[in-house]
This record gives sequence, C-alpha cells and structure tokens, in this order.
Amino acid sequence: MPAKLIRSRAHNVAIVFTFSAFAYVVTGNAAAANVPLPDGCEMAGKSKPAATPSAAVEPVFPPVQIQVRTPIHPTVLPSAGRNYLIYELHLQNFTTEPMTLRGIEILDADQPTASPVADLKEAQLSASLRQVTIGDDAGNIRRLGVGQSAVAFMCLAFEDKVPVPSRLRHRVLFDKTVADGPVIETHTTPLQVLGRPLVGTNWTPGNSPSLHSHHRMGLWVVDGDARISRRYAIDWKKYDINGKTYAGDARDVHAYYAYGQKVLAVADGKVISARDGFPDNVPKTEAAFELARPVTLETIGGNQIVIDVGNGQFAAYYHLQPGSVRVKTGDHVRRGQLLARIGNSGDARWPHLHFQVTDKADVLASEGLPQLFDSYRMKAANQAWETRTGEYPMGDVVIDFGPDIRDK
Repeated sequence: MPAKLIRSRAHNVAIVFTFSAFAYVVTGNAAAANVPLPDGCEMAGKSKPAATPSAAVEPVFPPVQIQVRTPIHPTVLPSAGRNYLIYELHLQNFTTEPMTLRGIEILDADQPTASPVADLKEAQLSASLRQVTIGDDAGNIRRLGVGQSAVAFMCLAFEDKVPVPSRLRHRVLFDKTVADGPVIETHTTPLQVLGRPLVGTNWTPGNSPSLHSHHRMGLWVVDGDARISRRYAIDWKKYDINGKTYAGDARDVHAYYAYGQKVLAVADGKVISARDGFPDNVPKTEAAFELARPVTLETIGGNQIVIDVGNGQFAAYYHLQPGSVRVKTGDHVRRGQLLARIGNSGDARWPHLHFQVTDKADVLASEGLPQLFDSYRMKAANQAWETRTGEYPMGDVVIDFGPDIRDK
C-alpha cells in the first residue's frame, strides 16, 4: 500500500506512514526543558555491538513454557522532544513449577547480537509488574506460580536524536532459564494529528501514561477480552496559578474552573454516539462523594460524544455537562466545531474532560490508541512557555490551547 501523509501545513508537522514499513517525521521540535520522565518509564538507547560475543541461548525441547505476548504493539509517540514506546507484556507460566522473574532485556530485533536497548532489573521490574492471578507466594510480585499470569507495563523513552528500532524482541530472565518473546513492531498505529479539544490556558494532562495513572493501569475484561481502552487517555483539568481547581464551595460544580468550558471537535468525522441527560455528580471532598447515578458500563462515561475520525479510530469525550451536547448520533462534524461543555457526569469526581482515542466506539471494550495534537504551548515547573507541534502532552506540565477566536 502506498505511503499516506497526514500534514498540518500551518504548524510544519508531517506524519508519514506505510502499512508495511512505518516511518515518521516530526519537524520543528527540540527537546523540552525540565520535563521529567513519567513514573515507570525507562530511558532506552541505541543498540551497540556487544563488547564480547553474546552467549547464545541454545534452543531446548520442549521450549520453555512461558508465554510472552504483547496484545497491542506500540507506536513511536513523540512528547516533549522524546520518543516513547508504551505497551504491555503479558506473561503466563505454563510450566510445572513456580518461576521467579529476574529481569527483562529489550532487544533490537534487527540486531540480535547487539546490547539491549533497555534492561529492566529486579527493582524496575517489580515496580512495573502487576499480578493477574493469585500465585502461591503473593508477597513476591516477581514470582509466577504454576499457571499464574502477570502483566509488565512497559514504557521506553528515547531522546530525540536516538533512533527507535523498528522491531523489538524481549528476553525474559528467570532463575534457571530464559524465555524469548516474539518480535513486535514499533510503528503499528497510524498516528492522527488532531486539533485542540479545548480552548484557553492552564490545562493539565492528568492521568496520562505512568505507573501512577489509573488510565494506564486500567486493564479491564469486557466481552471476554482484557483490554486497556484508556492507555493514552487524558483527564483535562484546569488550574489557577496557585494550583487550585476551584474557587469557593468545593461541592459546587460551578466553582470549578473546568466546569462549563467549551469542548471542540478534534477532527472532521461522523458522530457515532451522543448522549445527554445524565446529571452532574456532587464533587468529591474529604467529607463525601455523591454519585448522581450508580456507575455501570452504560453510565460510566456520563454525557458523552464519540466521533469516527477515520483509519478505524474513534475520538471520545466523556463527563460532559448536562444539556450541553450540541450534536446527535449520525451528525457530521468539522474540526474546531463546538460540541459540548465540560461537566461532572458519569464516573467523575471533579469536573474535567476525559478524552481518549480508541479502536472501537466503546468506553471500555476497546484498545486505547496514541494520537498527536497539532499545536499547543506548554511549560513545565517554572520554565518559559514553549510551542510544541505534532506531539502528545503528558507529565506534570501546563498546556495552553489558545483563545476561542470564534467566541461561540
């Protein structure tokens, strides 16, 4: 299939991809100042020839009965001048004895004798690992009992000048053996360059990927499949210069800076789902949290809009303000169009916009996909504002999407 080009001419951003050999180009961005790595991310480097020949892992029969799989292969994701790979390794012990993990080596699959691009030791592995089934030693997170499963939540970060391998292989180290996983691709998902979902400044990309994010760690079994629909989801919250999200009564949704803010279409597309009529929750405080309606698979997103933005991808907006949804199922929308306003409906503690891109039009029965925003200003800590183009914002930063020039 010939290469397809998604380009934002105004901001000099180009994303180039093919379905047989994915390549990407992001122009005009230098590394951002003082943006720390998300919790759980490891710096990765270029593979180099080993100083001494690597000891070959001799094939054995039967093969080591450890399953190593990656349900959704990652795609290189630029953010603040680095390139990230965010994905999961599902591990399951099919042997007849318990196995203790000692490390994971991440290898460039096209340079099998080179040194690893990253190497997770025991402490790093313990931090990123989550047990799925209960083993015979629940106190040791790295011990896989017979039949037990675990998921390693992987995040690799490459500095902007360091090439990212097009294919990776994982070598999982145990006490007495080694299990090699299959080759995975690193340019799997066509990256959408999206417009801004919001207007104005002082927005934070809350719960973006890290080991502290319930989005990133939110592995759910829905319709029989274990999926992470919120892998790249962002909870957009608005703060003042003092780091407060509201002024006045914390139990009044109208006191929150995010409440009632305009929500925009990030791309042209067709509305797959539009729901309104769910009431706002009373915001959570130390005293209490009052849900307007019990949380179910039907109510979790509250008032919501899901748009088909092409390439098998769906942009979803959740927790919208009651009575604010301005589109209906089947409508065609244009990028930048006013869709609704931020509320506190569904499974929301405080007013914010939950935004995500997925491979299906469902809040949980889908896989979360990476995406880029064409342009925004960003600052970290006490640094100056920087204009970022064709990136995905994450971490402890402040985002400015610019004013509402249409004033609708």
